[in-house]
Amino acid sequence: MIRRRLPAWPALALLPVVFLALFFVYPLGAILLIGIAPGGQPDLSGFLRVFTSRYYLDTFAFTVAQAALSTELTRAAALPAGVSSARVTCRGMPGLLSLSTLPFVLPAVLVAAAFTALVGDRGLVNSLLSALFGEGAPQIALQNTLTLVLIAHVFYNYPLALRIVAAYWANQNPHMEDAARVLGARGWRLWWHVRLPMLRPALLAAGLLVFTFCFTSFGVLLILGGPRFASVEVEIYRQAVGVFNLPAAAALSIAQLVAMLALMIAYTRISRRLSGGGLQSARSTSRPPVSWRERVWIGANLTFMAALLFLPLLALIVRSFSGPDGPTLRNYALLGTNPRGSVLFAPPLEAIGNSLLFAAIAAALALVLGLIAARLLAGSRARLARWLDPALMLPLATSAVTLGLGYTVAFSREPLNLRSSLVIIPLIHTLVALPFVVRTALPAYQAIPHSIAEAASILGASGWRRFWSVELPLMRRAIIVGITFAFTVSMGEFGATLFLARPESTTMPLVIYRLLGQPGASNYGQALAMSTLLLAVCAAGFLLIERFRSVDTAEF
Repeated sequence: MIRRRLPAWPALALLPVVFLALFFVYPLGAILLIGIAPGGQPDLSGFLRVFTSRYYLDTFAFTVAQAALSTELTRAAALPAGVSSARVTCRGMPGLLSLSTLPFVLPAVLVAAAFTALVGDRGLVNSLLSALFGEGAPQIALQNTLTLVLIAHVFYNYPLALRIVAAYWANQNPHMEDAARVLGARGWRLWWHVRLPMLRPALLAAGLLVFTFCFTSFGVLLILGGPRFASVEVEIYRQAVGVFNLPAAAALSIAQLVAMLALMIAYTRISRRLSGGGLQSARSTSRPPVSWRERVWIGANLTFMAALLFLPLLALIVRSFSGPDGPTLRNYALLGTNPRGSVLFAPPLEAIGNSLLFAAIAAALALVLGLIAARLLAGSRARLARWLDPALMLPLATSAVTLGLGYTVAFSREPLNLRSSLVIIPLIHTLVALPFVVRTALPAYQAIPHSIAEAASILGASGWRRFWSVELPLMRRAIIVGITFAFTVSMGEFGATLFLARPESTTMPLVIYRLLGQPGASNYGQALAMSTLLLAVCAAGFLLIERFRSVDTAEF
């Protein structure tokens, strides 16, 4: 059998490894160094302050508490719909389930803007209340509250929990539940004694993943929470940028990295149980609703799902076209202006060009590196793949704020002084997008039959020609999905870019964040207009991914 080898020089295989070492390991090493030796000499006082200061301990406690509460609310909201959609299907449900994954590709700053447009002080709900009951009507005061943060976290993570629960439950043997009904289990007894024990692995996996995302939540807490609520992520940003206390910021980042590593190890172990034995085909377990109770139950779940996922986005679009005198395009027209004294130093419209340029560069780099890494993993020995595969996934488990801090520290000095270079933003976007490309390309490459490569070699195709003329065309769908993922992720990246962007390199998420923080109706309108444009880009990327995604091979 002909072994698959890299089509060009052996050094080509080292590109993803070198990139990971320079732009991931090196910045994290810089954080570690400034945390344990801020002045060039060993000094653990920063760590001692983090673990002994009541303020920092309260910050950790709040971060854990809000993440745990968000996780439980998300699981409680997704559990009924996950169980129902796995066994009962009806017209419109597959399309809605597919659309329900849209929040997964939306940037946090856009989600924050959407909920501000829906239930903020100047949001659609309060405007409707004033229109119906007069200016003295009671208003919904959710801005800068923990309630709004929790609702946004549920919005963000609901599709993730829904997919995990539904996929697992659809593959479980339905005869166990039928047997329980024969033995008299009904209502809450069926849930408590049968369904919940069977769903425990899926609920644990979903809970760990949602907890991780909520623990590292930055944009939602920064914008919707306001100054009252500081998570570890927000505190890292405040210490690094607000008061320039880099040792404290580095100590917080290291502590958070340790916590994330522990969560990822736990998730990896639990996720293996999701593919345990006794699974059935999902198609063989689904059926149409047979009673009016099932129809009502399915209808209620679909209505809740649609309201949760689409009302904030609809409010964002509506409010972006609203003005004091009714529908208007003024908010979009203002994006091309730069009033004197603007903190953006450039028309917000220029940020669209910056975002498109950075996303194109990041997508191209991530695609090249991801394809090389996928081919290396597919043709490598098990020992190499065992450490290289999880290493390529590490950026996905590292918070964007920690990465932004690492780049600020590492690339503001020789030998790699890139702090003032525009290339630093596409590089960090490439790092964040690379895991998506690898996870999309790897299963597609592994699905190519070995016989095709053997036939091409027998016909005289060299390694490089076989890769270019045979393997890449067969991976066309995965390549489109991977590059779209990378482009969309780059367009919405906020946390790391907030550390690194300069006035001339401002991106769309930064414009939204800064405009939302400025007083005045025009700034608010521009923020919603820019958010709607970013939503259009993300929605187009999502539709492209859904169009070309292969259910049989894709890992996302």
